[in-house]
Amino acid sequence: MLLYVTLGTNNIDEARRFYDAALPILGYRRQRDSEEEIGYAADGDSRCRLWIVLPFNKRRASIGNGSMVALEATTRAGVDAFHAAALASGGVDEGAPGLRSYHAHFYAAYVRDLDGNKISAVCESPE
Repeated sequence: MLLYVTLGTNNIDEARRFYDAALPILGYRRQRDSEEEIGYAADGDSRCRLWIVLPFNKRRASIGNGSMVALEATTRAGVDAFHAAALASGGVDEGAPGLRSYHAHFYAAYVRDLDGNKISAVCESPE
């Protein structure tokens, strides 16, 4: 249903460092890189699905209250590792890895990136 998602940043270099540390754990790798944007895709995907960008209008990037991007993790260990890597790279904890009440196998962790964007890693497989 979604073609791609963009998140704004105010420092592309710091964002690159953060996402390069956290996303490979979930199978996403930096595929595009410029001074204005960086794009991440899963191995074998022909399109970047997550873009981290300096705002086109040249104003400061800001976060959306109530908005979040959830990324799929294939294992609960992947959720744990994503959370640890994000925090080690300067992210802020918004919810430690664990089961959530959405359904019996909804295992998730929540972080904020260096610009305050909320990111979640979710595994829905029983383990």
